[in-house]
Amino acid sequence: MRKLLILLLLPLLAACASIERVALPAPEPLAAQTWTPAAAPPGQRVNHSAWNSFLQTYVAPDERGVNRVAYAQVTERDRARLDGYIAELQGVDPSRLTRDQQLAYWINLYNALTVDVILENYPVASIRDITDGALSFGPWDRPLVVVSGQTLTLNDIEHRIIRPTYNEPRIHYALNCAAVGCPNLMDRAWQANTLERDLAAAERAYVNDPRGVRFDDNGRLILSKIYIWFREDFGPNERAVIAQISQAAAPDLQARLRENPRVRAYKYDWALNERQTVPES
Repeated sequence: MRKLLILLLLPLLAACASIERVALPAPEPLAAQTWTPAAAPPGQRVNHSAWNSFLQTYVAPDERGVNRVAYAQVTERDRARLDGYIAELQGVDPSRLTRDQQLAYWINLYNALTVDVILENYPVASIRDITDGALSFGPWDRPLVVVSGQTLTLNDIEHRIIRPTYNEPRIHYALNCAAVGCPNLMDRAWQANTLERDLAAAERAYVNDPRGVRFDDNGRLILSKIYIWFREDFGPNERAVIAQISQAAAPDLQARLRENPRVRAYKYDWALNERQTVPES
């Protein structure tokens, strides 16, 4: 009976994920975008040291490998430094950066803003509890920064700048939405000179983590909802998405994906990626 109920619910779960996908902004450039094409090397230097220090102080993995943030332990001094870092990034002209510098810049700005929003509203059980009205599902459409004269939201940075500009699906392993189900918030700042290596590592880490790809006790393939929310970034259809995932999968997971490539459900854990204590130095 339980197995029959699960089978009956699978289409409903898939439909819910599809509805969430439709609700996301389309990856279309901002009308007033002024910071592409990227500058020729070496580009303008951007100092991410304050963000790097914050991450190394407050981010650490739990026993499952989920990077968590000690939001409750952030000092007033470090909060002020974070705000100062965000203010400094707003003074950067992205058009003077190389492509990799731009990507590192936007990733760090997005992640720092997300942490800042959580701190402004802490304590909170999930980022989705931070809303701007009855029809709001989170803070993603809240104006947060001004870059090159353009007021930007988190949705602007992700869907109207990064996705349509850089043609880089692995960006979804780098941007962090403060949720347990999201790919890890890296414990150091993103840098242009290590961008490719870190994107590859983030992809492997999430694909080979149960949050990203797993088989349940009955052998059914369960994927993270990022693979349906942003399907067009990973491939034109589900089969192409599986092929993309397989390239980063460990040998055992690759074999299971070949044997059973049909996705049975998409899942995501929106609980806050909170850590209770600061890592020891």
